[in-house]
Amino acid sequence: MTPHRSPHAQVAIRVEISRDFEDIAPIFLENRRKDLQTLHNAVSIQDFATLQILGHRMKGDGGGYGFDAISEIGARLESAAKRQDLPPIEHCIGELEDFLNRVAVFYR
Repeated sequence: MTPHRSPHAQVAIRVEISRDFEDIAPIFLENRRKDLQTLHNAVSIQDFATLQILGHRMKGDGGGYGFDAISEIGARLESAAKRQDLPPIEHCIGELEDFLNRVAVFYR
């Protein structure tokens, strides 16, 4: 029996960004992957201030690098952290993780 897989698990999320970001986009994405551990830790201790700060940073930085989805997730994360509402926070973290696992960057 094969394990159940999400229908989206294999589908890449194609993001086209300016060639000007070719050197820094991979670093930006790697830093967001590192943020995942910080986000999980913050949830486990209900550190809403850290969650709000990271959400705010993602909201501001994502679009500037061409990753609008990260900005959108960050905005929702920041808002949920302000309300101290864990279920949407956890959902945002899951969305970020899914995005980072599936993003395929193309430069134009």
